[in-house]
Amino acid sequence: MAQPITIKEFQPRAYFPTPVALVSLANAERLNADLKRIVLEREAQDSGGTEHSNLGGWQSDWELADWGGPPAQVLLQAARAAADRLTGNRMGQPVKVEWKMNAWANINRTGHANEFHTHPGAYWSGAYYVEDGGIGEDPSLGGEFELQDPRGIGPAMYAPNLAFTLPGMQSVGASELISPRAGNMLIFPAWLSHAVRPYRGKGMRISIAFNMSV
Repeated sequence: MAQPITIKEFQPRAYFPTPVALVSLANAERLNADLKRIVLEREAQDSGGTEHSNLGGWQSDWELADWGGPPAQVLLQAARAAADRLTGNRMGQPVKVEWKMNAWANINRTGHANEFHTHPGAYWSGAYYVEDGGIGEDPSLGGEFELQDPRGIGPAMYAPNLAFTLPGMQSVGASELISPRAGNMLIFPAWLSHAVRPYRGKGMRISIAFNMSV
């Protein structure tokens, strides 16, 4: 009778991870109040806005850096600092990049959402939450930021009840949801497909989106 074979060594590894950073800004209340006022004033001046990924709601032009005043510059500088911490050379060493940025404002009210999309022509993209519409306290209000698995449908194609045992890999082939909270910023690769689920609250969900290129 053959002797059973035992595993001598087992080293599970997760290759090809996707970097997504959740950044919380300190003492953001005053900044958020200023940004909210500026964005609402801009909406009143340009009620039609633009249409890109938004399904309802209001989206500004991409020149927030020009009309957003000092509060916008403070926010974009924080985004640059966060991107610097995420970016290095191929040896893993930090590098200093002169980021070129464009940014725009989004307002989602009841039932509004954003369809899946990417941001061609950029290296990093991000979103900052000025007003979470109550979602931070009550996640049932929806409005989650949705990240689509860049590996495609994965094992769900064959066995949807199976996943991988490594940490953070149970959602393989599906999506990850991040609930917005005022004062938080997300930074992610611009090629990563993302969307915003419908907001079901009675208030408004205000965010500043941005792209960074070299």
